[in-house]
Amino acid sequence: MTVDTTPQLNESQIRELIDRSELFALRRQLMELDALEVARLIDELPAELDVVVFRLLPREEAAETFQLMDADKQKSLIEELATRQQLLANLLNDLNPDDRTALLEEMPAAVTQRLLRMLEPENRKIATQLLGYPDESIGRLMTTDFVAVRPDFTIRQTLEHIRKFGKDSETLNVIYVTDENWKLLDDLRVREILLANPEERIQDLMDEKFVALEASEDQENAIRVFRDYDRVALPVTDSRGILLGIVTVDDVLDVAEEEATEDFHRFGSMAAGVLNPLKSRIFEIYRKRVFWLSVLVFMNVFSGAAIASFEETIAAMVSLVFFLPLLIDSGGNAGAQSATLIIRALATGEVEMKHWLKLMGRELVVALLLGLTMSVAVALVASFRAPEIILVVSLTMVSIVITGSLIGLTLPFVFTRFGVDPATASAPLITSLADISGVIIYFSMATWLLAK
Repeated sequence: MTVDTTPQLNESQIRELIDRSELFALRRQLMELDALEVARLIDELPAELDVVVFRLLPREEAAETFQLMDADKQKSLIEELATRQQLLANLLNDLNPDDRTALLEEMPAAVTQRLLRMLEPENRKIATQLLGYPDESIGRLMTTDFVAVRPDFTIRQTLEHIRKFGKDSETLNVIYVTDENWKLLDDLRVREILLANPEERIQDLMDEKFVALEASEDQENAIRVFRDYDRVALPVTDSRGILLGIVTVDDVLDVAEEEATEDFHRFGSMAAGVLNPLKSRIFEIYRKRVFWLSVLVFMNVFSGAAIASFEETIAAMVSLVFFLPLLIDSGGNAGAQSATLIIRALATGEVEMKHWLKLMGRELVVALLLGLTMSVAVALVASFRAPEIILVVSLTMVSIVITGSLIGLTLPFVFTRFGVDPATASAPLITSLADISGVIIYFSMATWLLAK
């Protein structure tokens, strides 16, 4: 069954209700939607409507909705709410510490200072502490809203403690165990606690096997640990093992998406952003693409020149022409496959420039195996079509696949080294180079073997 998550309100309905001053009716309809639906609705509203709709939300719902909104919309709302000091202060104080930190670090310094002054003393202390960690560190991601207990607590005491302090926790899936100095001793899934005897003590459930992140580590390390251990939340400690906060999987997913996009942009030399084909100006798209297409036009002239230089060989064995498209396309396809794998590995950080030589050796072996397999296939075709050139097409297939694969491996590294945009150059350039080398290899091989 498909569930319709489309908001039940749209811009025209909202505008009509506001024009008729039916704000209570609008508020009532907003309360029928969940926070994610309201956030999506506000994201799509123009500036004159979004703040009106947002102000109609009750305080708790407003904070939850704000955390789910688009970052640009968050900033614009902050600017619009700046003249309504108390409303803005309430919103900032109600945000989770990690979401509040993410918002503050995106603001200009002067705006951040003004917003910090609106926070309650305890929230200001936490925000200043989190902002004090290095950029892109795990400390910037963590929240201080978690539940911790002592090892001598009974299960009954623990459940009472969770009821008392769990409301403000970012997650209740995991409960943390610390000593009197807040050194992390263990983490327990709440399921273990719920199923335990009420008179048992927390220390009876502990195995002291836990995974923790260090606040000063890079956020990319958090992505790796979450992936390896499949957790919904992980504790964050300092270098002495003191529990400082927790990081939840939703924050790490946001970072993973940002890192992937950033790496892709960096790899593609697109720091200014990827062109949106719907929104970019026609001339801008044209300028991005025309250079390499023009270069490739002139490069393809070499393919024609190579073929022309082997006119005598072709005239002597016309059947060679039948296999020309098949062979050179195979080289281009092999190169494109190799390039795709390397581009992805470079973009995700799995491969670096220093790995080029090692990868070259591995690709050579793989390409040889591929070429041999494909040479068997082309030999079968030649046995029916032109048996006299079976050896030529078989050896050519092996050579072309190896050459195309090595070209596909090498070009992404070359582009990365010189900061050229592979998004617009790699694929067509690989194809052109594979075509030229394929023609030369094929007819050279034919001239050498058939002349014997």
